[in-house]
Amino acid sequence: MGAEKSSADVGEGKHEQERKFREALSTEISIGDALLKLLHGDCLDLMSDIPDGSVDLTVTSPPYDNLRTYNNKLVWNWEIFTGIAEQLFRVTKNGGVVVWVVGDATIKGSETGTSFRQALYFKDVGFNLHDTMIYNRYAQFTSNVRYSQDFEYMFIFSKDKPKTINLIQTKCKPHGGNNFKLWNRDSNTIKYRTVKRNKIKPHSNIFKYNRGNNHSTKDKNAYKHPATFPELLAHDHIISWSNEGDTVLDPMMGSGTTGVACLNLNRRFIGIEKDPEYFKIATERIEKKTNGK
Repeated sequence: MGAEKSSADVGEGKHEQERKFREALSTEISIGDALLKLLHGDCLDLMSDIPDGSVDLTVTSPPYDNLRTYNNKLVWNWEIFTGIAEQLFRVTKNGGVVVWVVGDATIKGSETGTSFRQALYFKDVGFNLHDTMIYNRYAQFTSNVRYSQDFEYMFIFSKDKPKTINLIQTKCKPHGGNNFKLWNRDSNTIKYRTVKRNKIKPHSNIFKYNRGNNHSTKDKNAYKHPATFPELLAHDHIISWSNEGDTVLDPMMGSGTTGVACLNLNRRFIGIEKDPEYFKIATERIEKKTNGK
């Protein structure tokens, strides 16, 4: 009879099987001039291979309290979230930014508040909460007991002070003329002074987007994913918090919207997706874009 395997040998064999299984799931695809890397597998496993301090910007959206089933293949809990948040802090450059688009479920008459718990945990791991922005969209469902849920949070986390800030500008609406009344304390008189008004100002931190068929994107293939956010949302954050040639990460890539926006804006992109069907959708969308279709 052969010698019995020790528990340590059995454990090593199990870990080796798990390693090979992860490698089988993980497929790297380089597109164009290697500006985009699409990785199929678990983001917690694959993010561990991303070097420390190598990502300029992350734009992503996690599952919302298991509101959607995602082909019944997704496991999402607090432990997984904390692991992702810690990995994001590790891979983000000093001065880098994470855009975390998230909402809450209503369970037994109460909103869960998960988004707030997540925001506070990001602060616990070392991020600054640079801004709390609002994604304003038309509500799909209405209620007789509360107002229509027309928004989601877009938390802007930064590792130290953001190194890149390109705020989107909007036109100022003029009120009155260019003459202002100014009180002169010394002479106890009121004098008029002409001042130059600014014609533009930074956009408010409430971004409004139409969503749904032919609004979120013109690419019908994207709607095979149950929670596609607007291409314009990804576009706006990418131009706000990064520059051309920077590296952008989406560890929960879904249908690849962030990758499409990166391709349009000349950013490097790393996208990770666990579900094989969604990974295929993302790959097809991005390859289609690279071919000019």
